[in-house]
Amino acid sequence: MDDGRIGGICMGMQDDLSTEGKTRIVQELVPGKQITIAHLIANPGQVLYEKLGLDPSVDYSRSAIGVLTISPAEAAVIAADIAVKAAGVELGFVDRFSGTLIVTGTVSETEASLRAVLDYMKEKMGFAVCPVTRT
Repeated sequence: MDDGRIGGICMGMQDDLSTEGKTRIVQELVPGKQITIAHLIANPGQVLYEKLGLDPSVDYSRSAIGVLTISPAEAAVIAADIAVKAAGVELGFVDRFSGTLIVTGTVSETEASLRAVLDYMKEKMGFAVCPVTRT
């Protein structure tokens, strides 16, 4: 009796498992505690705020965006807490799965918050940290 199975696999399921026409994305995480990007964007254009999903009517007047990439990714939550407590920045975005943190504020607030995160993570948590870069 033909029930649509080949080698115990239903033909419909086999079609679902096909990789033809599909893109496979693999994300690899490197073990260790590190901050690999700490960047301050001074006076970004309004379109950048919009593309990042930030509200330009609120954030654009603040004049700076800070970006951090952290591993392990869950440490971004700790970094977000440090950043908002260290200076008058607003939390733009935090992702505990990718380790991305974005804050907005004045240039001096944003720089102070980035440095506070780097200092704490390095001194208290033993992270390897990169220098703050700026554009």
